[in-house]
Amino acid sequence: MKSTENEIFAGKVAFITGAGTGIGRATALAFSSRGASVVITDVTEKTLQETA
Repeated sequence: MKSTENEIFAGKVAFITGAGTGIGRATALAFSSRGASVVITDVTEKTLQETA
């Protein structure tokens, strides 16, 4: 892939709830890997730290 395809969300911010596990975590990692700044939240701090 071209680098611009990997950074499709560069300059964007994504707010992800439930980012500690499951679909929320996968979503946070996907946005991040494509250049977005990601704000993550969840009820469990330990799993959030693992996602971050």
